[in-house]
Amino acid sequence: MFYREAGDFNTSYDQDQQTFPIRFDRYRYYLVLFIAVFVVPFVVNDYWVNSLFLPFLIYAIAAIGLNILVGYCGQVSLGTGGFMAVGAYACYKLMTAMPEVSMFIHILLAGGITAAVGALFGLPSLRIKGFYLAVATLAAQFFLVWLFNRVPWFYNYSASGQISAPERDTFGILITGPNTEAWATYMFCLIFTVGSALVARNLTRGSVGRKWMAIRDMDIAAEIIGVNPLRAKLTAFAVSSFFIGISGALFFSIYLGAVEVGEAFGINKSFLVLFMIIIGGLGSIFGSFAGAAFLVLLPVLLKIVGVDWLGWPTDIVAHLQLVIVGGLIVVFLIAEPHGLAQLWRVAKEKLRLWPFPH
Repeated sequence: MFYREAGDFNTSYDQDQQTFPIRFDRYRYYLVLFIAVFVVPFVVNDYWVNSLFLPFLIYAIAAIGLNILVGYCGQVSLGTGGFMAVGAYACYKLMTAMPEVSMFIHILLAGGITAAVGALFGLPSLRIKGFYLAVATLAAQFFLVWLFNRVPWFYNYSASGQISAPERDTFGILITGPNTEAWATYMFCLIFTVGSALVARNLTRGSVGRKWMAIRDMDIAAEIIGVNPLRAKLTAFAVSSFFIGISGALFFSIYLGAVEVGEAFGINKSFLVLFMIIIGGLGSIFGSFAGAAFLVLLPVLLKIVGVDWLGWPTDIVAHLQLVIVGGLIVVFLIAEPHGLAQLWRVAKEKLRLWPFPH
């Protein structure tokens, strides 16, 4: 059959520990990556990039970061929007202070600054957890939004209070500003998305990831067997915030171009990313992509079907989207807590055993 382990014989530890041990999985992901790099840039236009591809790639990075903290380490966080704002404002200050530096460096430095801020706000996790930690990170969300609103230095004393990304190029190709090409912004975000997924996958399946999961399952038992809870929790907050900061920097500089912190990075943004990993699947890199794809595609599909085809009012369609997302969250939390990623794993198990009933 086309999906079997039979014939995949591992003769070394490297082969046994590879990310995709089944040959069919490897070829499938290589095919998807080939299409994303060598086909999509030549066929996309501004509409497809701005309505689907850029939001999906950027939210996937944010979902990966939050999934590391919530899904792998078990630390509840409701401050994703605030940490995305840190990445956005850090990127803005770096772009205006060092215009000659590459945008790749700006994005990575913005992620590093967000990692430091995330580790600072992760300190309460050493003493509290669960609902109390969620409240602490929610306080971080409101504090960061208030800080960027009230301190004019962060938005360079602009009269409007907004930040706008100046034009910057990479290798002679504009990637920020109003004159960018759709394929250029898509490829720039794709590089960070693929890199983030590879780094996160290797972190979670290594010793660091095993420590995170030990803390998640039972922190007292993990400490007894030698896991340092201080280091494990703070590294989870730092790594998670690093990815979220990168997504915030891309969201501001590449996708929107100009933002006001209360509108772009409010509490709704934190809930949106949290819903992505709940629907996609906690503790799964693939689940982060699945949840981001679902919540990016859903409003587009509802607009096409509800508004364009059926002629429904836009407010009805917007409320229907909230009803669908809320209902799916309840269903997944009760029936399938591991989300779309678990459904995908079950489907693959069926393919491995088909047509045998056992």
